[in-house]
Amino acid sequence: MSPRVSAQSFIEKRTSRFLREPPKVRTAASVIVTATAIVVVAGGVLMWALDHEEYSNVWVGMWWAVQTVTTVGYGDVTPRNVSGRIIATFVMLEGIAGLTIIIAAITSTFVARAQRELQARDESGGSADGTQLRLDRLDARLDRIESALLQLTRE
Repeated sequence: MSPRVSAQSFIEKRTSRFLREPPKVRTAASVIVTATAIVVVAGGVLMWALDHEEYSNVWVGMWWAVQTVTTVGYGDVTPRNVSGRIIATFVMLEGIAGLTIIIAAITSTFVARAQRELQARDESGGSADGTQLRLDRLDARLDRIESALLQLTRE
């Protein structure tokens, strides 16, 4: 199994698990960080392996990949040969489109959870801040006061 397939499988498993479980900020952050780290490492290693002239060691390749995936692009290291430009295209697309899709999926799970919570609250007649519960208690208290007043006026 190639590193690309196992990395893709790892990302798919993490994303699937995230989408099955109730979303948490920590889990969302780990999915984003994992996907970004895999793209940076794979892009940096490939760049170094295919262009030793421009990328004298793997760390220079990873420095370039971090700049590219985050769209900073200082320009201090750039691919000059065709294979490097093909890798650069992949890293740029992954950084821009791939991570955007992952972030959008994560955001949609948070929105869906908020909608479910609002719907459940509306169905139960309650509210997030307990207003309905306070109103119910106040209503019951007023009923008791009215009953007590009626008893006093009858006596």
